[in-house]
Amino acid sequence: MLKAVRKRKLAAEQISLKNYRSHLIAVERRASLTAETYCFEIGRFLEWAASEHVVAAEADSPCLVRYLDFRHQGNGIDSRSVAKAISALRSFYNFVMNEGIRRDNPAAILESPRHSVRLPSVYPRELVDEMLNAVDTTMPMGIRDRAIFELIYSSGLRVSEAVALNLEDLFFSEGIARVQGKGSKERLVLFGTEAEVWLKRYLEEVRPILTGARRSPALFIGRTGKRLSRKGIWKNYAEITGQVGMSSRLHSLRHSFATEMLAGGADLRSVQELLGHADLSTTQIYTHVDNSMLRENHRRYLPKLKRYQNQPSLPGE
Repeated sequence: MLKAVRKRKLAAEQISLKNYRSHLIAVERRASLTAETYCFEIGRFLEWAASEHVVAAEADSPCLVRYLDFRHQGNGIDSRSVAKAISALRSFYNFVMNEGIRRDNPAAILESPRHSVRLPSVYPRELVDEMLNAVDTTMPMGIRDRAIFELIYSSGLRVSEAVALNLEDLFFSEGIARVQGKGSKERLVLFGTEAEVWLKRYLEEVRPILTGARRSPALFIGRTGKRLSRKGIWKNYAEITGQVGMSSRLHSLRHSFATEMLAGGADLRSVQELLGHADLSTTQIYTHVDNSMLRENHRRYLPKLKRYQNQPSLPGE
């Protein structure tokens, strides 16, 4: 009997979750990716609440603290993910208040944890080349994946930006792609010769097989003939990077692109435009990465020097 009641409560709250997503997009004008992220986090919370016999709409602040502790201790999420979960909970309970279900927001008093600046992980060009060459391009899906990874690395794209590309967004004569970034902001990015080679091969040899008789505006297509999902790309990338000892974080290709651009002499403003950063301070993190790489190379190639304990910081560190 209790199980049946819990199932009914969870089903009712899932309906509310659908309304919440509509509210995020239609009323708050949130980007679809933001709405998807918030709903995914709230979905996790609703599942936890059901397992704890808690009606989520009636949860108090201590209950939310218990949930966040569960996410931190049980799932091992870092401070950034905790902060994101808190933002989602605040947004959800504002929606619950607007629906007239309750009068207060139990997430309003939650404080987001402070997090230190974390340098993004980057790969040397040689390791990226090794990973790209590890893709099995004797298979149609391998040609498609090689085209995706080459484009992400060549243009510094986010995964969500790559999957959202349509055929009409590529301009081969100029070597340019039109991208929809965060907040639906449009920008133009460049792609190199290697990316162009694999994109053309994918379009000529593979995409017609995947689409069949269907018509789709999407650039990258999955096995079902529909637009390839982010999860599909992540899964394929993890399998390939496991072969060469790289991290499974696909976003690191974007970090590597930015670091290489700065190391090659590009100015911060240009890199900011290419990455689609709203704030220049976000792009400046890559100057710290470049300095840390310089220091590591100095240690590696001049191992006899023992002057690092009291060494002054490099400019920009």
